[in-house]
Amino acid sequence: MLIRTLAHLSDLHLELTRESDATATALVESLLAERVDHVVVTGDLTHQGSRSEYRRFRELFAPLLDAGRLTFIPGNHDRTGEDAGGQWMNGQKVRVEQHEGLFLVCVDSTGPHNRNYFACHGELTRAVLDEVDAALSAAPTGALTAVLLHHHVLPLPEESLPERFATRMGWPHASELALGAELVRRVQGRCDLILHGHRHVPREFDLGPSQGRGLRIYNSGSSIELGRFRLFQHAAGRLVGAPVWQGTALPPVRKRSAPNVMPALQYLASQLTVSLL
Repeated sequence: MLIRTLAHLSDLHLELTRESDATATALVESLLAERVDHVVVTGDLTHQGSRSEYRRFRELFAPLLDAGRLTFIPGNHDRTGEDAGGQWMNGQKVRVEQHEGLFLVCVDSTGPHNRNYFACHGELTRAVLDEVDAALSAAPTGALTAVLLHHHVLPLPEESLPERFATRMGWPHASELALGAELVRRVQGRCDLILHGHRHVPREFDLGPSQGRGLRIYNSGSSIELGRFRLFQHAAGRLVGAPVWQGTALPPVRKRSAPNVMPALQYLASQLTVSLL
């Protein structure tokens, strides 16, 4: 039985700094040393959505990109600033990729509102869910099937004071995707994994079997802050055991500060005004 590997990274928040470069380089070196068959990065590759940050990502991950072993999707940070991530999906909300023993349904959960830093929540529409349905209907037997998106589909604890404040005010900024639970219901029994990012603390859910097929949901956490990633093994379209953590010997990168401070404050003030009216 041929066992293949899949690595899940997210929330790299690459900046043009030595610290960021060093940790990202170490992650790539670890991926290459493990001879990982395929790597997915579920958004927030850049920190301020700049084209220079995106170019740096492509330079650092070139060994995987050039070998066709890397898949990535945009996150809300990739839509700020110069909107580097706005064209990564070529105008599509759902894209399918097939690799040896692997079927990936890539979903863009960002929207135009993500051009502002504080409007960091994602969006899904029922039209997008229908596209995911259609994509999964074409999934081949004998391939591990994963749905990739940036934002979380199930509720997760707030991780910061701004997130707790937003939740208290009834704003959607820290919430799970409004149609996230419906997405989960639609894909159960039809795929093996939902992989996402957005929140920086790793989480996982095992929803058990449905129609003889289990579904597991994994939040990568911030790979750059953690200095590590999950590594899955799979064969004949099924996971082999539990994922393991692999990483670097470097210390974690410090947490990032917010970009676009003035637009963010203006947005926050406008939302507060609306809430008080």
